[in-house]
Amino acid sequence: MSEKSAFQDNYPENVAHCYGCGRLNGHGHQIKTHWDGEESVTRYRPEPFHTAVPGYVYGGLIASLIDCHSTGTAAAAMYRAEGREMDTQPAFRFVTGSLHVDYLKPTPIAGPLEIRGRVKAIQGRKVIVESWVLAEGVVTARGEVTAVQMPESFFAAALPKPGAPTA
Repeated sequence: MSEKSAFQDNYPENVAHCYGCGRLNGHGHQIKTHWDGEESVTRYRPEPFHTAVPGYVYGGLIASLIDCHSTGTAAAAMYRAEGREMDTQPAFRFVTGSLHVDYLKPTPIAGPLEIRGRVKAIQGRKVIVESWVLAEGVVTARGEVTAVQMPESFFAAALPKPGAPTA
């Protein structure tokens, strides 16, 4: 993985369609996460349609950003723990086992958001990640995700069936 490559850029194509982090989902957020020392960081600019009430971000967007930022961080942490690059096989991909979000204050919609994360624990096939959302340097939400390593059967299920129509 190059220094400029985001975690999500290394997801295998058959599992790169997630609404939050899938690079192949043209309608999704397509977040890009990188290491910043021991923390992970994503920068995201909400659009006007992400409005909850005028001037503020919809809470579901905040939860989605924390969720996908954290599962990407979990994957990168597993590769890091094994001393492997993110484009090596077998691939690590994580899904959400649990998501908890605390909304600390309204998040302004004007301007970029920064999502930061830190790995709290790696426990076998689970990685616990704490993440927080900052707007103009102020923490507006905190979350914790228990990310569960995707079973191999999910990779196979994500492959198109021979002769199946494609989107």
